[in-house]
Amino acid sequence: MFLSVFEMFKVGIGPSSSHTMGPMVAAARFLDLMRASPFEFAGLKGSLHGSLAFTGVGHATDRATILGLAGFVPETYDHEKAEATLEAIRETHLIQPQGLPALKFSPKEDLLFDYGPALAGHANGMVLHATDAQGDVILSETYYSIGGGFVLTADEHAQGKATDDDGPPIPYPFKSAAEMLQMCKTSGKNIAEMKRANEIARGGHDNLRTGSARLWQVMNDCINRGLETEGELPGGLFVKRRAKGIHDALIAERGMNQRAPHTINDWMSTYAMAVNEENAAGGQVVTAPTNGAAGVMPAVIRYWLDHVPGASESGVEDFLLTAAAIGGLVKFNASISGAEAGCQAEVGSAAAMAAAGLCAVMGGTPEQVENAAEIALEHHLGMTCDPVKGLVQVPCIERNGLGAIKAVAAASLALRGDGTHLVPLDACIETMRQTGLDMSEKYKETSLGGLAVNVPNC
Repeated sequence: MFLSVFEMFKVGIGPSSSHTMGPMVAAARFLDLMRASPFEFAGLKGSLHGSLAFTGVGHATDRATILGLAGFVPETYDHEKAEATLEAIRETHLIQPQGLPALKFSPKEDLLFDYGPALAGHANGMVLHATDAQGDVILSETYYSIGGGFVLTADEHAQGKATDDDGPPIPYPFKSAAEMLQMCKTSGKNIAEMKRANEIARGGHDNLRTGSARLWQVMNDCINRGLETEGELPGGLFVKRRAKGIHDALIAERGMNQRAPHTINDWMSTYAMAVNEENAAGGQVVTAPTNGAAGVMPAVIRYWLDHVPGASESGVEDFLLTAAAIGGLVKFNASISGAEAGCQAEVGSAAAMAAAGLCAVMGGTPEQVENAAEIALEHHLGMTCDPVKGLVQVPCIERNGLGAIKAVAAASLALRGDGTHLVPLDACIETMRQTGLDMSEKYKETSLGGLAVNVPNC
């Protein structure tokens, strides 16, 4: 099994990797399918199903789908150009993607929110159609947005194709934590070293170096924007940004002689909240492993760099590689999708990844790193996804702060031990998968239960 660090961590836009980035990617893939087809097309239609329907408005799924059909993709997204394109589509009822004729499309009539049963393959399903001049469907494809910006067609999903694993062989193809630890013992390498060898086998050393540096740059820039920006988040909940105010207060308290030790938790929380406030506003973030959990990893890295003696940016690549190895195991053996397994699959997975990365850069052995990931994931088991009004704001923003705190605590506990522990990471990941299957659909990103129905949303 190979899942690149650049698949686990993608530069994209908020507010959701599964509900915003995924549908945009799916729509772009449909355009490629149309371009390869011999048919003459005249129009477009689509439908959103399951969680994409129930929380699609709050997650801007309709907007993302339309922009994807217009040729936009997350990694090169231009906000001003997108706004102009959407306005033109509303006025003309035409979409004009590159390499295709002008296509009839009415945003209100041709993109359906289907609140019936979800499609069979996944809670996040969508169907796109291309029509001829008479309005008859002549090309159709079903897509599933399976979390973290990953998209599969119905056929790919049916074949069990979780990732694109085509390419040259890799030296360390572990599919479980047990295999990973055994390979560490046999090779004498740590997790980051094995993951680095795998990445170089597929993409080369230069690509890894420049790509990982860009990932951290985007993450850190996102933190800084969030720490500098005030105001109210969009969507109608009237949630005010808090990261800047907390950060300003922390800066002002730096000269005090009797600061409480637990104040460090406020630093971690404000770094994470800064990212998720940016995400909620539709800003540029890095999926880590999803947008809803995008603040945990950057917050823990920033905490390590700014507050832990001896930390250096030269270690960030090892942090990312170790975290990606753990995230790949979670995705391959369970899920990183809130619509599939609740928030345990998003913030829980992010905390496990961040705990592993921090443990690694602080000198942890592979066994201690695996222990750190297990501790962090275990104590998110059963966590639901119940966003108020379908927005990635409440409880999501604060939840990232608490996820970062748990990650640091997990790494610290693991470093205090020798790596031996009762619950293997593989067992914890399998427990998360089973818990997700048992969890009521009300608590899996549908906003039909929990805080979403017990907190006034207007």
